[in-house]
Amino acid sequence: MQRKEFLKYVGAGSLALTLAPNLLLADQLDSINKKSAYKLTILHTNDQHSRIEPFDSSYTKNPNQGGFARRASLIQQIRSEEKNVLLLDSGDIFQGTPYFNFFGGELEFKLMSMMKYDASTMGNHDFDNGLEGFLKVLPNARFPFICSNYDFKNTLLDGKTEAYKIFCKDGIKVGVFAVGIELNGLVSKKNYAETIYQNPIEIAQHYADFLRKDKKCDLVICLSHIGFDYKDDPAKISDKHLAAKTSGIDLILGGHTHTFLKEPLTFQNKAGKNVIVNQVGWAGILLGRLDFYFDNQKDLKNISWNNQLIDGNIIV
Repeated sequence: MQRKEFLKYVGAGSLALTLAPNLLLADQLDSINKKSAYKLTILHTNDQHSRIEPFDSSYTKNPNQGGFARRASLIQQIRSEEKNVLLLDSGDIFQGTPYFNFFGGELEFKLMSMMKYDASTMGNHDFDNGLEGFLKVLPNARFPFICSNYDFKNTLLDGKTEAYKIFCKDGIKVGVFAVGIELNGLVSKKNYAETIYQNPIEIAQHYADFLRKDKKCDLVICLSHIGFDYKDDPAKISDKHLAAKTSGIDLILGGHTHTFLKEPLTFQNKAGKNVIVNQVGWAGILLGRLDFYFDNQKDLKNISWNNQLIDGNIIV
């Protein structure tokens, strides 16, 4: 995959992207950067599934791709170039390789902490060792887990997760909340115990309003582990529904369906404004990146993006 950076122009004070992106040269991006009062870089992953090492070079689909060490190097490089970076994950950190079978998620959390993740949410596979297993390795995660529509009050995880988190980056106030998929029928009851699932659409609207109106956030992000789309079951709640049936969300960073989006997509919300949705497949093959450029009034003016391939070209 070639490195691609697109700039999409937005209206003053809105997140409505134009339909046709413009391919910009590096000097054009530099010009936009110099004219912007604020710049925020969002990096994100989803569905890592314990893929600590790169896929083998003989693997047919993704040969020599992925790897935590390479990702760490890339993140370190970006942080050396950008002063305001948020690193987020949309769940399913666990399950998929012997590393999880042997260490129960401890290694994943330690490595993500070393990469200085700012926050993650829980996917359905993060319940695979039960609430006890998750709680056992949780001290290794030096970042919060945000779970807005899972009520853990009658479980071992009561008070161990957060409903939302606000980050302040150089004057830009970013509110983050998260919604997860229905666990019943997908996860064994003994693994999620008395966890109460709440409607993600309703919860999303509540926290979008709260973060936007009460907390005066300049940007509202939803970490989603409900899936991008279900063509065989179009009525099933997905990121497309989440975008269309809510208002106040600027960016949805998705997971669960392992969807490799070629570029971030936009959908109109119920107020007629656009919502950006991105998802970067699975196994840490891609690192998602979106750069938000704000003016002096903290109105969003431009967005560029790059879903970057993690492969042997990244020097560890």
